[in-house]
Amino acid sequence: MAYSDSHDAPKSFFYRYIWSQDHKVIAIQYSLTAIFMGLVGMLMSWFMRLQLGFPDEFDFVTPSAYYQFMTMHGMIMVIYLLTALFLGGFGNYLIPLMVGARDMVFPYLNMLSFWFYFLSVLVLMASFFVPGGPTGAGWTLYPPQAILPGTPGSDWGIITMLTSLVIFIVAATMGGLNYVTTVLQARTKGMTLMRMPLSVWGIFMASIMALLAFPALFVSGLMMLLDKTLGTSFFMPAIVSMGQQLDFEGGSPMLFQHLFWFFGHPEVYIVALPAFGIVSDLISVHARKNIFGYKMMVWSIVAIGAMSFVVWAHHMYVSGMNPYFGFFFATTTLIIAVPTAIKVYNWLLTLWRGDIHLTVPMLFAVGFISTFVIGGLTGLFLGNVIVDIPLSDTYFVVAHFHMVMGIAPIMVVFGGIYHWFPKISGRMYNEALGQMHFWITFVGTYLIYFPMHYIGFLGVPRRYYAYDNYDFIPPSVDDLNSFITVVAIVVGVSQLLLIYNLARSTFKGEKADANPWQATSLEWQTPTTPPGHGNWGPEQPKVYRWAYDFSVPGAKHDFIPQNIPNEDVPLAQEGQPLKGIDT
Repeated sequence: MAYSDSHDAPKSFFYRYIWSQDHKVIAIQYSLTAIFMGLVGMLMSWFMRLQLGFPDEFDFVTPSAYYQFMTMHGMIMVIYLLTALFLGGFGNYLIPLMVGARDMVFPYLNMLSFWFYFLSVLVLMASFFVPGGPTGAGWTLYPPQAILPGTPGSDWGIITMLTSLVIFIVAATMGGLNYVTTVLQARTKGMTLMRMPLSVWGIFMASIMALLAFPALFVSGLMMLLDKTLGTSFFMPAIVSMGQQLDFEGGSPMLFQHLFWFFGHPEVYIVALPAFGIVSDLISVHARKNIFGYKMMVWSIVAIGAMSFVVWAHHMYVSGMNPYFGFFFATTTLIIAVPTAIKVYNWLLTLWRGDIHLTVPMLFAVGFISTFVIGGLTGLFLGNVIVDIPLSDTYFVVAHFHMVMGIAPIMVVFGGIYHWFPKISGRMYNEALGQMHFWITFVGTYLIYFPMHYIGFLGVPRRYYAYDNYDFIPPSVDDLNSFITVVAIVVGVSQLLLIYNLARSTFKGEKADANPWQATSLEWQTPTTPPGHGNWGPEQPKVYRWAYDFSVPGAKHDFIPQNIPNEDVPLAQEGQPLKGIDT
């Protein structure tokens, strides 16, 4: 790619910040939009919790509204926050800088990717204002319920939701092609695949999975749109609704479930793999130690990505599918736990005897390991057919899902934001506010989800608006629900600490060094901070080693950047050779 000097950078405000083709600006656009959607999703969860914690105290939380809040909360958090933030935000910002490229391979396509994502957000938000409001079919959108009268938002709500998802998938496809091609084609000299930071590996594999998994959701979304608008019968069987025989015939709701979960379970890892990669880098940098078992970490990322496509039906044990299917998917679910466990062991062994600096990014990284391990262990319960049947559709599932898919990735998001904020803004964040943000979030998480696991063991079903006249539900559940609601609101409000910290630090924070964490990967070696147009100045960097040369015996400093030749590495003692470095 030809170098564009800084004087060739766009001069006008619109082309520099709005219609920008610079991957760094696009990353910030993605991130700010995704964070806004996250706040909307969090507001939806508060409304649900108000009804669960204090039943019938708030008139605006009607049964219909409750299910609409639930649906929008789930879809926003999984798709429009986490997927967009990890791939569009972190992926866009980090990939070119970490592999030594000047930009994405297709900058114009990159810009289009964001604006399609933004359009999908506008269409989704429009569903709050259409007749009948947004769909209340649950975030899984199962037919026939999703498009039949009687379900909230069954007219315009489901149409806007499906249209928004289709547009989002177009955006994700454009972005995914960019990320994969950039990793494969735009790496700088010396940057082999096995020298890439694990952050890049995680985002790279997740992008490949997105390109393979999202088409299943795309076609199922289009097919359901046709069922709704044109009266086709892809998913709609012969059915009687409100005493009337409808025109549908021959469709299969089970087909939709299979298509949805063929996307849905890889989606878990589309979010998880970037989180795995980023947390690996955070732990290595802030423990001042090379990542334990780098090659095994890479291959476990690849194995998880491949295996994630053959576990989807563990979401469907109670759907009535063939029991032999259950045996197969229970087996694959237990097998995929192996490479995941390898990663956990490697993180712990990286921390073992490391020079651990409890910075805010490191606290969130350790918080991730804690929440992910505990949430993952509860997933082994649900992966077993016999155990899953009594626990299915109880609050145990809600607690497991939120620990693994909600809290754990969010911990990494926060850790990553604090870690790379000095590079993005050129300023340091406020450490005290960051610490406060972590401890409230971490402790609050357990205060919310430990009681929820217990409620699930009692058999309390999820997705119910009210729990009146159920003899098997003890009064203690009401008290626990009230407690959970109060804590959830406190933890939610505490997230404003992050927004305030970043906003204030961007303008008034202490000026950051070019490499405040003394990290080794390429993004910290740019000639300017924040990186300018084209990232690298006249010459791209050359890579001589992997991204994890920390605490190398014989070196003067406890880190050796990737772009420093062996002969230029300062030695602790002249004439004493370096030991154990990658060459």
